[in-house]
This record gives sequence, C-alpha cells and structure tokens, in this order.
Amino acid sequence: MRDFFGRRWRIAGLLAVLWLISGRVAAAHPIPFSYLDLRIGGEAIEASLVAHMIDLAHELGIDEPERLLVPGVAERRAGEIGEILGARLELAAGGRALTAVWAEPEVLRDRQSVRLRFAYDLERMPGSLIVTADLFPYDPQHQTFLNVYEGDDLRTQAILDTDHPRTEYFTGTWQGTGAVIGKFVPQGVHHIMIGPDHVLFLIGLLLLGGSIRKLLIVITAFTLAHSITLSAAVLNLFNPPAHLVEPAIALSIVCVGADNLLVGDGRDMRAWIALGFGLIHGFGFASVLRAMELPTRDVAWSLLSFNVGVELGQVAIVIVAAWLLAALRNWSAVAGRRLAVGGSVVVILAGTFWFVERVFF
Repeated sequence: MRDFFGRRWRIAGLLAVLWLISGRVAAAHPIPFSYLDLRIGGEAIEASLVAHMIDLAHELGIDEPERLLVPGVAERRAGEIGEILGARLELAAGGRALTAVWAEPEVLRDRQSVRLRFAYDLERMPGSLIVTADLFPYDPQHQTFLNVYEGDDLRTQAILDTDHPRTEYFTGTWQGTGAVIGKFVPQGVHHIMIGPDHVLFLIGLLLLGGSIRKLLIVITAFTLAHSITLSAAVLNLFNPPAHLVEPAIALSIVCVGADNLLVGDGRDMRAWIALGFGLIHGFGFASVLRAMELPTRDVAWSLLSFNVGVELGQVAIVIVAAWLLAALRNWSAVAGRRLAVGGSVVVILAGTFWFVERVFF
C-alpha cells in the first residue's frame, strides 16, 4: 500500500514539473523573428515588415498579445507602432537618410503577426542602400530577415540582429558600380596607409636606392605579386589561415632588412624579394577586404577598386620615401649609406618584434 501511494505521489510530482515546464515554454517567445522586404524602384522603395504580436505587444505595453489580432486594434495603434519602429529602422540611399511614410497595418492571424507597410520616396535610383535595424532590442535573440528586391528579382538577403544591425546593398546599376568604386578605392588607400608592416616592407625595399627604372621594377614586382594572391583569396581559390600569413609578413620584413645589409656589391635581389614576399602580403590585404562584406554581384569591381586604392596609396608612399632618400644621398653620400644601414637594422628589429608577437602572443 505504501508503494502504491508513493508511486502516485511520484507521478503527481512529475506531472506538476511537466506542467510548470510547459507553462514556461508557452510563455516564451515562439518566433523571435521579423521579416523585412524592400523593393527598390526608380522613384520609391516599397517596404513590408512582418512583426510578431508578442514583440509588438511588448513595445506597446499590451499584456495580452492576442488583442493585437482583434480587428481595429492594430489600426488604432498604427501611429505609435510607426513611431517606435521608425526610430529603430534606418535606410540611407546614396548617403542620404530616408523618411518612411507608413500605411495601414494588416493583421495576419494565421501567423500571429502584423504586417506593416511603408514607403520611402527617392529622387533618383540610388547606387547603394544602407539598412540599419535593431527592431526589438528587449529580446537579444531577435533577428530580422531582410530581402532586397529590384523589381520582382530577389537580389540579396541578410540577417540583422543586435550584434550585426547593419548591411549595405549596391544596386545592379551603373550608379551601384560607381558606389562600389567610391567605397573600395578609399578603403584600399586607407589600408595601405595604416598598415605599418606593409609600409615598412616598402621602405625597406627603397633604402638602398637605385635608378628610377630599378625602383619601378621592384615596385611593379610587388604590385603584380600581391594582386595575384589578393584575387585568389577573395575568390576563394586559395586562402591560407591568418595565423600563418601574419607571421610570414613579419618575416618578409626581416628578410628585406637582412638582404640590405648582406648584399654589398653583389646582385640586387630586391625585385625577386618583392615578387616572392608580395604573394604573402596579398593574402594580408585579402583578409581586410573579405571583412568588408563584399557585394556578391560586384566582387570583381570591389576587388579591382580595392586593389587600385592599395596601389594609389603605395605609389604615394614610394614617391615620398624615394624622394627623401634621394635628397639625403645628394646632400651627403655618407649620410645616405648610414641611413641605409641604420634603417635596415630598424626594419629587421621591427619585423622580428612582429614575428615574435604574432607567433607567441
């Protein structure tokens, strides 16, 4: 008898636990997603946002989310909904922020959601569209699924959330191509200018001086080499891991400095050094370019534009450094030789420091 009642109490306890768990599951958000469609036309962007009733009810302070599905309720709160979500959804076309015009919401009872329709007027077809959305920050798991259309053609998709609230889309027009070029050329210039390892490698190649023809051959070799591997990595043809590439770049700097000290009156190997180690530097450039979320339909233009930017920055560095070094040698040949030796030592020490740092720390 005691076993019978004990078993009944255990069953009752188990049912109570299951009831509590089921209650918590029912209270949890079943669909922490929103769905945003953007259709880009020549004169306007038509938008549609499907948001779950639990998310909207939370923002509106409604205790019973099902009330939003009652005819007329969502319509009466349309202005408030537009004000809340409009502050958390930003669109910029061609660098200009757009203002949404909201229409009447539509209740989707089968999806327990509300569809919100709105539009953005355009002065002309944009080259790029930047979408920033963090619609329901109270829920860190919430995600917004974005579809971008041009006409009836789905052009790109993205997922926006608290950690990644922004994406940029380039339209399939000449304006879009111009926007790609306008973005990635400056990025290439910026990257070469702020990359001390790339800059030091270039300066190391210039320390021994030489004729304009010789320096052009050295720099052209470096350009050709890193262009090849930059393209190969971005196109996913060959892409070695960063933990190998970065130490190898540091080692290339050590080798340039060491070659400067050891060359003496022997054969000038700088063009071959630039060609060989330029292949490694290209992989370093590629890691930066891939982190920029390349437009899938404009990979070629973004790759070409970034590379052009790198070359422009490189040319600027070479012109300034070569002119200063030549001016010093013309002023004093002894000072020029001392700078070449001292500069090469500094190049070796810097490269060694970066190599140790990237391998062991």
